Amino acid sequence: MKVLCVAEKNSISKSVSHTLGGGRVTTRNSSITFVKNYDFTFEFSNWGRCDVTMTCVAGHITGVDFPSDYRWGRCDPGALYHAPLQVQANGTNAQKIADNIKKEARNANYLMIWTDCDREGEYIGWEIVQEAAKGNRNFTVDTAFRAQFAHLERNHVLHAAHNPVRLDKNAIDAVRTRMEIDLITGSSFTRFLTGFMKNAIHYLKDGDIISYGGCQFPTLGFVVDRYKRTKRFVPEDFWHIDISIKKIGAGHSKKTDLVWERGRLFDKLAVLCLYQNCVNKDNDRARVQSLQTKPTSNWAPLPLTTVELQKDCSRFFRMSAKDALDAAEKLYQSGFVSYPRTETDSFPAAMDLKHFIQKQTPSDAWGQYANDLINVPGKFRQPRGGRHDDKAHPPIHPVAFTANLSNPTQAKVYEYIVRRFLACCSHDATGSQTTLKVKWGTESFFTSGLMVKELNYLEVYTYRHWSSSNREIPAVEPGEEVKISKAGIGSGKTAPPPKLTETELIALMDRNGIGTDATIAEHIEKIIARNYITKSKERGTTVLNPTSLGYGLVEGFSQIGFDSISLTKPFLRKKLEDKLKMICDGSATKPQVCQEILDMYREAFALANQNKRLILQCCEDAERNA
Repeated sequence: MKVLCVAEKNSISKSVSHTLGGGRVTTRNSSITFVKNYDFTFEFSNWGRCDVTMTCVAGHITGVDFPSDYRWGRCDPGALYHAPLQVQANGTNAQKIADNIKKEARNANYLMIWTDCDREGEYIGWEIVQEAAKGNRNFTVDTAFRAQFAHLERNHVLHAAHNPVRLDKNAIDAVRTRMEIDLITGSSFTRFLTGFMKNAIHYLKDGDIISYGGCQFPTLGFVVDRYKRTKRFVPEDFWHIDISIKKIGAGHSKKTDLVWERGRLFDKLAVLCLYQNCVNKDNDRARVQSLQTKPTSNWAPLPLTTVELQKDCSRFFRMSAKDALDAAEKLYQSGFVSYPRTETDSFPAAMDLKHFIQKQTPSDAWGQYANDLINVPGKFRQPRGGRHDDKAHPPIHPVAFTANLSNPTQAKVYEYIVRRFLACCSHDATGSQTTLKVKWGTESFFTSGLMVKELNYLEVYTYRHWSSSNREIPAVEPGEEVKISKAGIGSGKTAPPPKLTETELIALMDRNGIGTDATIAEHIEKIIARNYITKSKERGTTVLNPTSLGYGLVEGFSQIGFDSISLTKPFLRKKLEDKLKMICDGSATKPQVCQEILDMYREAFALANQNKRLILQCCEDAERNA
């Protein structure tokens, strides 16, 4: 028997081949330098000992496009909503990869797909089946097998080879739906915007493209919205009452500052009246209302998802989401971490987490902590579970130890993934919180202090800090009088919201369903490349600012007056993502979703076309006021 296995990348193909082949692998070249064919034998549970050829693709083999009559400049952009679509090879290399699959499929009895276990991987698996069928008509989506794996650890790969499943047809339909909608809407609006703006905006160069994307524009909208709120912010004056107290009696000289329970008021006269009431009523004495000490915890982090990885790498290391995800992808391909594109934040109950902790004991930096975690009774804790499960991959975690990463970005991301994993397998940090509350006149004031008892996960998770406060809480009893050692009225002004950081943008996109965990970074990079936003350093923090072009486009589309949708808000894209999930679970079909969503975009396109002068005017105003 002969089995043809096809992975998504050559690094995966090579690693799986050497695992299944026990190191006894013969390598053959294909017509593409970076695509190899690996031959070996393997004992499958279903088929016995078989000859195996494992090869790969390099992402998508094919793409969806318009026929030549509908290419740029050959038709009105609005005509694309009625244009036929065709599947074609993604360039010369893709055609050569397809030819290699077709050739290797001719003498195979079985086809096994080893692409990434996500929606996109299912669709690439479908593309592989289509090409393999050209060489062997016995191969269809119904007859092809699919290996389910999340990382390249040996036992996990062997389990995937022995327990294949079928490709998910609903996931394939969902990806194709998204591809078609993105192609039609992106092409129509991009051609429309570029066509009427390229000769009207003086700072646009020949060849500049004013691109539209269903995720790009809402992402840009988040940046512009925060920028507008910051620039248009009008500060307001506020006032507050400040007091300090001392315990009455000899030897008590230390002061304790307290905070007004109301926080602040925007009416100066009201604050003056409240302050005078307190002075008139109690003069320089206040009464203790309560002194409570309660246990408190600093929770260990949840298991790691792709979005959290990108947010934390941006926050802790000032690293772009794209750089963080690229580094994690390289670590995965090298066999050091699990598949880094996952929405799941709960580990399966049956997963042997101590097996992966054990692998980290050789580390000089965290090896002793890992050793204690599995050998000291009561140190290990089954991680808390979140509320997200993509049903495809476990949370991101280390699968092998390495101390030899020459790439500093990969080394930093790897260390973060390991420390996060060890932390989520640890107990929460514990402490006690003491809160003192006093009443002076009609007003209440309070202060609190923290005493940390056990650091637990914080011993290894060095990115988060929690320490005992140096604020001394006097030993007083409820009902006891204390002396007001200082009292006064303070003032200030409200501050504008800070400009958007990449960490905040990632969180907004995730919360509003803009892109997937795997594509969020791409959308941010795209609007930077299109000169819609820029990054700058302000007070040591990297922030995002819209350019004149980006600001003008959002303003223009915002002023058009869409009734039910807006292209710069997240609602339409979130609706599409929800519909794609319905396709995946079988409650909607591809034709239904395509028609519903494209009808909405067609309406928006017609309205934008009628108001293109307004869009242009907003872009001109933005440049003039920059």
